[in-house]
This record gives sequence, structure tokens and C-alpha cells, in this order.
Amino acid sequence: MEQSTKKITIIGSGNMGISLAKGLVKSGLYNASDITLTRRNSNLLASLAAEGFTTSADNISSVKGADIIVLAVLPQQVNAVLEEIKNSINIQNTLFISIVSGVTCNNIKEKLYHNLEVIRVMPNTAIAIQQSMTCFATDNASAQSLKMVKEMFDTVGITLQINEDLMTSATALCACGVAFFLRSVRAASQGGVEVGFHAHDALMMAAQTAKGAADLLLQLASHPEHEIDKVTSPKGCTIAGLNEMEHNGFSSAMIKGIKTSAKIAGELYTKN
Repeated sequence: MEQSTKKITIIGSGNMGISLAKGLVKSGLYNASDITLTRRNSNLLASLAAEGFTTSADNISSVKGADIIVLAVLPQQVNAVLEEIKNSINIQNTLFISIVSGVTCNNIKEKLYHNLEVIRVMPNTAIAIQQSMTCFATDNASAQSLKMVKEMFDTVGITLQINEDLMTSATALCACGVAFFLRSVRAASQGGVEVGFHAHDALMMAAQTAKGAADLLLQLASHPEHEIDKVTSPKGCTIAGLNEMEHNGFSSAMIKGIKTSAKIAGELYTKN
């Protein structure tokens, strides 16, 4: 893939912003020198500066000349940051990407400019290893801009364009979902310890089993129940274990957790 000549500024380089920057460089699509990372305490970005990224605590100067601005701050910081950078944005040549939970494209345009191209994107932290599930949506961006964002995030995982009213749901399922699945792997490893394995071995076994299960669905385009049927025999140990988990609310707990996270994600900015 041809390397991009676009200049990117990521405002709010915490875990997600840094994961995005590292993933884009690892993909080969961008040079570290083409990406500016900002954070109020830029000393926390010293290791990134050593890797070739431009780092700064000055959002105003950092957005000047940027082709792509990525907003990656906390929802309660959005209004102040947008007000800060408003007069430094070239609206004719800048694409604005927001990865902030609960903030709509229109919320951003109301604070900046109504004709600014805005695309709302929700990756997850697996972007750092090019395995993100990233959803994106817009209400005014051009087909060319959407294509560019898709190509950009395709290099760090799988992308899916959705309607914007589903973005908070995508946040719960994909971004929060990383934590949900990690907790289930942790629980499985604890079960492994209880049945006799050392903790390190149990964690490796649980994680690889989870990875294999996910790949069965992605690589074979299969359905979970179809794959479950392959390992459940009459009066067998797998169905006994599954039924015990269901009796204790396993599926219900996951569903309720996703619904609760989606509700909170939708309220994060409106509570500001």
C-alpha cells in the first residue's frame, strides 16, 4: 500500500490515541514523523517522541496545517478543546475524526463549523496490534473522505460503516467489549487454576482457546451455535459445563452488561 502524505494530529493522546498512532505506523501507511500527538502533560509522551512522533502540549499550534485531526479526549473535555482549536482549523482542507464516546458529528459541527467534514469513528485498543474492530459513521462527509478513513482504519483491523445512531451501541459491543472478553478469558484461566494448572499456563491456554474460537467464526464465516454443536455430545462434559454457566446467568450477564454500557456511552457527553 502506498504511504500517505497526509499530516495527522491526534488531540488527547491517552491509551486510545497512542494505540491509534502506533497501529498506523506499524501498518506502514504513515510515518511517525507525520503524526503529532498532544497531551496536557507532554512529558508523558517522551517515549513516543523517541520513536519519531511529534509531541506537544499545545493543541492550537498542533492543528495548524493538519490534514486530519483526530479528537481522542474524554467527553467532558470536548467543549473546551473545540473552543480552543476552533480558530486554527482550515475547514476547507481538514477532515475531522472523533473517537469520543457519545459525541455526535452534529455536536462537533455546532461547536466548530457546520460545513466541516466530520466522521465519527469507534476503534478499540486492539488497534495497537492491527486487530481493531472499528465502526465509523458520518452525516456530511464525502465519499472520498469516507474511503480515506476506511483505508486508514482497515490497515489496523476490520472496519464497518454503520448508521450514526448505532455508534453508542458499537462503543459498548466493540470498545467496551474488549474488556468484557478479557474478563471472560481471565475467568476461564482462574477455572483452569482450580482444575490443576499453574496460573501462567492456564492464562495462555485460555487466551489461545478464545483466539481460536473467534477465528473459527471469522475465518469460516460460521455461527457460534454451529461450532458449539461440534463439541457438545449427549451427556458430555461440554454441555454440562455450558448449562451450568447458563443456570448462573452467563449469557444474560453479558447481554445486560452490553446494554448498560451502551446506555452510559450515550450519556457521557450529554452529562457534560
